[in-house]
Amino acid sequence: MKIIETVCAVREQVKAWHKAGYRVGLVPTMGYLHEGHQSLIARACAENDKVVVSVFVNPTQFGPNEDLGSYPRDLARDAALCESTGASIIFHPTPEEMYPSGYSTFVDMEGMTQTLCGKSRPTHFRGVCTVVSKLFHIVQPDTAYFGEKDAQQLAVIRRMVQDLNMDITIVGCPIVREPNGLAKSSRNTYLSETERQAALVLSQSIFAGKAMVEAGETDAGALVDAMRHKIEAEPLARIDYVQVVDQQTMQPIEKLDRPFLAAIAVYIGKTRLIDNFMGQGSASQ
Repeated sequence: MKIIETVCAVREQVKAWHKAGYRVGLVPTMGYLHEGHQSLIARACAENDKVVVSVFVNPTQFGPNEDLGSYPRDLARDAALCESTGASIIFHPTPEEMYPSGYSTFVDMEGMTQTLCGKSRPTHFRGVCTVVSKLFHIVQPDTAYFGEKDAQQLAVIRRMVQDLNMDITIVGCPIVREPNGLAKSSRNTYLSETERQAALVLSQSIFAGKAMVEAGETDAGALVDAMRHKIEAEPLARIDYVQVVDQQTMQPIEKLDRPFLAAIAVYIGKTRLIDNFMGQGSASQ
């Protein structure tokens, strides 16, 4: 496995692969990889001949008071995980390689980027769409893999690919959880032992909401109220949002009468964590 730091070098390698008839998969990440990322890489390796994993902490998706400087980084650890899982290349550019002096072009989206995480992080998806678009143009993958934990991001990227006529298949992969239910996240490393215990309220509220839907609940408001009530019972938890939205548009809905996303963002201490579950709803409800 190679670690490549420049756009030109990774392009040359991928062009050679395409010329040889290889199918290429891309797994975009910000590094500090865990079992969730590993599941994406494993899926990509199973479905493609060659796999590129990008490891890049993208500055344009962080707000002014967010954790860009403290975001965990460990390239040696990431490389070991990538190599053991079967990746061919890590693309690890510097910020200057991705955004050289004078850089002034961004990919923006209206509507579905302004709810959920986009409401409290207004510049976030502009940065996500820009960096993912750049990675798609640089690597030219046949298929790209994203986790369903970042469900709004996945929906946004699918819309961007559709709107901009990108010839790339987007694959969403299931949430990977710790044995206690906590969704895997690079930001879990910020949590103290007490906070890790408190953070279980996220998955507990998700599982409770899922059980309500399985028992026949069709009212989105009742679902939100029950999930909020569970989270609010944890003293260390501060809710950013608890919402039920349409899976396609990311707009709030009142009835579970279509494919929906029940999503939460909660601060445990200073650490912001997200979780979700999806359902199909029913047109007859």
